[in-house]
Amino acid sequence: METAEEDPSSAAVLLDHASFSQVVFNSVDKFYVPGGDVTCYYIFTQQFTPRRKDWIGIFRVGWKTTREYYTFMWVPLPGDSSTDAAKQQEVQFKAYYLPKDDEYYQFCYVDQDGVVRGASVPFQFRPESEEDILVVTTKVKVEETEQRNKELRQENQELKARCARLEEQDSAAQAELQRKQEELETLQSIIKKLEREAEEQKGRWDSERLQLKEQDQKMRSENERLGTRVTELQSQLLNQEKEMEELVRGDQEKTEQLQHLRNGNDQLCLSLTEQREQQKKLEQTVEEMQLREAAAVKTQADLMEPRRDEATVEAQLVREVARLNAQVEAGKACFLEKYKECRRLHRQIRQLRAAARDENLDLSRRLGENKLLCDCLRGEKEQMERENDLLRKENSRLLSYMGLDFDPRPDPAPASEQPGSRQKPSLVYGNPYSGVQESSASGLPSAEKCLTCPICDRVFPATEKQVFEDHMYCHSL
Repeated sequence: METAEEDPSSAAVLLDHASFSQVVFNSVDKFYVPGGDVTCYYIFTQQFTPRRKDWIGIFRVGWKTTREYYTFMWVPLPGDSSTDAAKQQEVQFKAYYLPKDDEYYQFCYVDQDGVVRGASVPFQFRPESEEDILVVTTKVKVEETEQRNKELRQENQELKARCARLEEQDSAAQAELQRKQEELETLQSIIKKLEREAEEQKGRWDSERLQLKEQDQKMRSENERLGTRVTELQSQLLNQEKEMEELVRGDQEKTEQLQHLRNGNDQLCLSLTEQREQQKKLEQTVEEMQLREAAAVKTQADLMEPRRDEATVEAQLVREVARLNAQVEAGKACFLEKYKECRRLHRQIRQLRAAARDENLDLSRRLGENKLLCDCLRGEKEQMERENDLLRKENSRLLSYMGLDFDPRPDPAPASEQPGSRQKPSLVYGNPYSGVQESSASGLPSAEKCLTCPICDRVFPATEKQVFEDHMYCHSL
């Protein structure tokens, strides 16, 4: 059967059998031999008009919906005349696509809306019937056949068990896949959250950078305005300097004239006796020139005062421009410092996370080692206590055998160190087990030297100080 580019239309609900007689299948055999092509013959009734995407499918008997087809073929459209539609039509199914089992099947005509318009009688795909063939065989062949059937049934059971195991493995794999998908979704949600946080941080940095750029632009515009003002003041200062130079030149001319007059006065003084009248006139002229000179000096002083004020204003403007430039540079340096600080904090956070992870792993390893060591020490302690009990019982038995009194309570100090204690005179060589008892009693840790946990009231010997400190550190975690 040629493969179609798209699946045929089908209905997913139970169908009504009222429309099954609009297409009639004829010449349908009871069975078809496997390995050969099958030709399906059918006729359209007058109540039905075929369409382009109608198809004929082979369905197993007992089907519920048109999606349960085994294979299908597109139906070719007949001619335009009604006589062509009434003629017998046919469609051929290739042997490769036909069923291989001996179940009952039937042809069904399905239109492009997924509605069944006709159905054939059931048929099978099997070799010729045993009724039509006379089989002559021997008893040995029958037994071989039965043995073969038994082996095939056993192999079928094994295949079914293997299929069940494969289904169990498939379900386990599906569960594992589901778990992995859930973990992947969790990781994707975490990644999206981190991306959102990174975007928010980037937005904050962009806003700060824009604010700094705006401040920088304002500083630049202010600097340009002040530069224009400084240029204007410098031009005004040049004009005033030119005026001052002109006034200085006029003053020099006045000074030269005064000097010339003073020279003439000296010459006239030589002939004072002869020209008194002329001297008086000259003295008046000298006084007038002195007044003019004072007025010129005053004018010069008045002109020098604005120049000093302008120099002060220019110095203030220069200082203001320098201050604004310093603020701009300080803003840039502050932005760079904040950016470097953010990067340093990110690196520090990553380092702290790595250090915390390594420290947690180290602490877990140390905790496991300490637990193992504690269990070993507890076992050794219990074993020593059992051995000590055995020695005490043995000592008691020997003392009772020798006719001596024995106190079962442990003596905190050796008998030789007790005040007033003396060896009994009945023993010639003394108690042979007194040294063992004293050494064992002195070797045990006393209650005063034990370390007790204030949280869980666990008791540690004084020799296990490191274990006690690790135990307290675990409580602090």
